[in-house]
Amino acid sequence: MTPEQIVRTFFEEVRSGHNPDYAINLMADQVLAHQMISEEDVTVIRTPHDYADHVREMIEAYGTFSVDIQEMLAQGNKVYVRWKQVGTHVGEVDGYSPTGLPVIEIASAVYRIEEEKIKEYWIQIDRSGIQKQLERNKLSK
Repeated sequence: MTPEQIVRTFFEEVRSGHNPDYAINLMADQVLAHQMISEEDVTVIRTPHDYADHVREMIEAYGTFSVDIQEMLAQGNKVYVRWKQVGTHVGEVDGYSPTGLPVIEIASAVYRIEEEKIKEYWIQIDRSGIQKQLERNKLSK
């Protein structure tokens, strides 16, 4: 598979929540996850199992959500993806009790593929936008 096909399959199967455990087929045993946060960049090591658990946590918080790839660009062994995720606030998130209202996440990442597996990625998420939605939803309930 090409790097673009690997990342597209990752989104369709794993990131979407349809089949989180499929991460074992698409991710290296240890993946460097660079979380690009404006106040402080953090790099964590993720395993396919860790990532599958992370997706299950998103399902607990936002129910069955949709992920729409809005842009995907590939160059060599790197693939850029920007997506929109829409879920429903059904579980506690950052101390906010469930409201049953929609929460939208806009995010992007660059994935580096090595030996047909995701080996490293750099991710940016509009965390402030999510926080504002949670606060607004709390006030409207």
